[in-house]
Amino acid sequence: MSWKNSTERYGSLSIALHWLMFILMAAVYASIELRVLFPKGSDPREAIKALHFMLGLCVLLLVILRIYARVSTPTPAIQPALSSMQNATAKAGHLALYALMIVLPVLGWLTLSAAGKPIPFFGAELPALIAKNKELAKTFKELHETIGVVGYYLIGIHVLAALYHHHFKKDNTLTRILPSKD
Repeated sequence: MSWKNSTERYGSLSIALHWLMFILMAAVYASIELRVLFPKGSDPREAIKALHFMLGLCVLLLVILRIYARVSTPTPAIQPALSSMQNATAKAGHLALYALMIVLPVLGWLTLSAAGKPIPFFGAELPALIAKNKELAKTFKELHETIGVVGYYLIGIHVLAALYHHHFKKDNTLTRILPSKD
């Protein structure tokens, strides 16, 4: 299989990035949900929050590569073709997912920056994006959390749409992004 997309199927780079992003997004969401298993201020809770931040920044880095791969190679056609309304909805859904993968990590980085907290990244500390401002940190945190909840729905709709297309419409929507059997 080619690493580049063709008009029939996603290439190995796009497939790998798609599933890696899925795993990363699951880990980001899982880490922030699992923090509640530990008391506030405890070392395990702080460690899991740091993991959440670092994984979120990985999402930001990889989405840049993913967008490049998306715009530099063809998008495989769905067969049979979608209606114009379904096509527009699919494009809007994908745009919303890309926005989610950019906006959430940036808001997280802005939240930590405005709170005056370190921005950990696997042994390094990234620079603050803005000066310390507790009120702004609170606003960014609320936005981050609200958009994070919206993300659950976007991801769920994305998965359900792929399964609907595969099992009911019987088109190639899902199979184009699955790893090849050869």
